[in-house]
Amino acid sequence: MKDLFDKFREFKGPLGQYQDVAHGYFSFPKLEGELGPRMKFRGKECIIWSINSYLGITNHPEVRKADADAAAEYGMAYPMGARIMSGETDAHEQLERELAEFTQKEAALLLNFGYQGIMSIVDACLTRHDVVVYDRDDHACIMDGIRMHQGPKYAFTHNDIDHFLVRMEQAKKEAEKRGSGILVITEGVFGMRGEQGILKEICQYKEKYGFRLLVDDAHGFGTMGATGAGAGEEQGVQDQIDIYFSTFAKAMSGFGAFVSADKEIIEFFRYNLRSQVFAKSLCMPMVKGGLARLKLLREQPELREKLWKNVHHLQNGLREAGFDIGNTGACVTPVFMKGTTYEAGALIYDMRENYNIFCSVVLPPVIPKGQLILRLIPTAEHSEEDIQTTIDAFKAVRGKLEDGTYHQMGEMFRAGEINVV
Repeated sequence: MKDLFDKFREFKGPLGQYQDVAHGYFSFPKLEGELGPRMKFRGKECIIWSINSYLGITNHPEVRKADADAAAEYGMAYPMGARIMSGETDAHEQLERELAEFTQKEAALLLNFGYQGIMSIVDACLTRHDVVVYDRDDHACIMDGIRMHQGPKYAFTHNDIDHFLVRMEQAKKEAEKRGSGILVITEGVFGMRGEQGILKEICQYKEKYGFRLLVDDAHGFGTMGATGAGAGEEQGVQDQIDIYFSTFAKAMSGFGAFVSADKEIIEFFRYNLRSQVFAKSLCMPMVKGGLARLKLLREQPELREKLWKNVHHLQNGLREAGFDIGNTGACVTPVFMKGTTYEAGALIYDMRENYNIFCSVVLPPVIPKGQLILRLIPTAEHSEEDIQTTIDAFKAVRGKLEDGTYHQMGEMFRAGEINVV
């Protein structure tokens, strides 16, 4: 028999294995100053490409005032208790009504946090007899919800409609045998590579296979579609999405989340989502602040227009410079390169220290070994100067990656000769 904690010492995990050389710099870095396109990292101003405040409303005067006024009036504790017990308010119900209207659904339900919220949605939708079909690249929160499911589960190759149909044939046979239903789960925008989910293609088969569709649109909500209602509106299938989910942590620049659907579905969720029934109600500053944020999304489309102007400027500039940014169809801008984990560390270190560019890097095991992704999140607040400076920096670091400079630096990181922690 072993001590349960032995494994923590023997293997710290795929990311934790690098913590001795990464913590505080490559992982868990501390950005300072007001949230925006330029912040300080270790005392130096950097152009920031890692903040998901797409529309830049986090510091909008109306938002700051709503947050501050609510905090002053109610504090951070109000309302206390779960909503089902003692945490219900008129403001919560108002925000739900407005979110439902904005996303073109009958009703909506506020969620305390996106991650736990969608896990509970998946759990509430499925009994052990039901069948779930999902995109292999769905976010970890969806995967964790699916892990709790004790019935059949079928993953299809990312955005591959042919493989989706193979899985649907399997799912239909299993559901018919069990006398159960089928839930399909995908994303409106995949946050790692910026690809839109194949919602329109999937929806063409709803009648044939009789499934219900759950879409996580965290990166599409507020940024895509004629009114900002998301990827479903962008693709003309918003009305065919049975369960629409998004977080406030992106375009809404806050925390919390919501789900919208037909009224009978939302009423079921209201009484059966374990992460909400057994959790404290969303605090009033975020609810009142959420109303102010949603008002801006509705009434100031110029914010979305400025965002997309910057997105096109950045993405077109990178493409023209010869960079591979994949098939992004959203604001998320990945730059694909080849290199080892330690070369990636050297590259990021150089960008932050010598080019004053702060962006995220995605490494194995999230992506295949030998690859790396530099992930940029453009916002409505970035300037043309920010974008051009960044493109120029990318050209410079690409040369150093190709000529072996970062290989040498990477070996120094590995040997402990360069220590940033």
